[in-house]
Amino acid sequence: MPRAMYHAPPPRSGSAASGPLGDIVPPGERARFAPEFGRRVLLTIDTEEEFDWSAPFSREATGTSHTHTFSGFQALCEGIGAHPVWLIDWPIAHDPVAIEVLGEAARAGRADIGIHLHPWVNPPFEEAVSARNSYAGNLPRALEAEKFGRLKARIEEAFGVAPAIYRAGRYGFGPNSAAMLAEHGIAIDSSMRPLFDYRADGGPDYRHHPAHPWWMDAGRGLLELPVTTVHAGALSRFAPRLSLFAERVPRLPGLLARARLLERIALTPEGVDKAEALRGIDAAVKADLPLLVLSFHSPSLAPGHTPYVRSTEDVAALHDWLRTVYARLDALGVRSACVADILAAARG
Repeated sequence: MPRAMYHAPPPRSGSAASGPLGDIVPPGERARFAPEFGRRVLLTIDTEEEFDWSAPFSREATGTSHTHTFSGFQALCEGIGAHPVWLIDWPIAHDPVAIEVLGEAARAGRADIGIHLHPWVNPPFEEAVSARNSYAGNLPRALEAEKFGRLKARIEEAFGVAPAIYRAGRYGFGPNSAAMLAEHGIAIDSSMRPLFDYRADGGPDYRHHPAHPWWMDAGRGLLELPVTTVHAGALSRFAPRLSLFAERVPRLPGLLARARLLERIALTPEGVDKAEALRGIDAAVKADLPLLVLSFHSPSLAPGHTPYVRSTEDVAALHDWLRTVYARLDALGVRSACVADILAAARG
């Protein structure tokens, strides 16, 4: 299976075969935050190895040369008022530069460290390398748990912090993932990407999951913070029904988006320009989302590692995207959050 399907969503179609992760985690009770929390933003970074996104999955693709950018990017975040959440995977957890820079920032309270599981490069290596198995939630329960446990222990040892937030690589949350996180004392998951469908190569279907935070359990021990994706445009209030219709009509979703009648906007600098992002922020605020979750992948901090950043000019554009987005958020009174802020406000 070509690696091109790694982060880009497959075409959404009623004819797509339902994958094993399809609709197995129904949304629970909507999370409510203390009044003083206001509206917040969380910047999350899938902090991971470098690879060719158009190539097959490989256990050998574990380069981490882009970690030399982390110090400068952490400084940029602090300059614009962002509190980054670095979600660490196995190769990054063994990179000396990442350990020094991010560990110091986290221990000083200027960043948070979380967990990001890429099963194909995370021991133990018992499964076949395949697109289906790249979703950790598709693995046997014991194997998913063992990979996660080893990664969590390594992060705690290397960075000197206890992570409280998790994002499955490829958004691959599965039927055993919630119990696994609870067993390890993880309080927040951010694996779900509303309005996206990954069933084509065995992944989950999040088209009908909400963008607002919600509790995964009745005891309010595990909080889901979806990666923010919203509908924007003049027809956005009709989005649920119109989206179902548009999926059955070739090219209609693209036509609606280009006419700005109904756009699906993910809050990421990867493939989403500044103007789109600002429309997305306005739509998220209009929808009264209490928390906006921004995301991108750490290899995009250096040229040549992702399809979105091929040159130094593209890196500069990513930085400018963040400056522009945070300026708009500041103007709207949306403040940065950290993991501790979110948990205190949700549980208070």
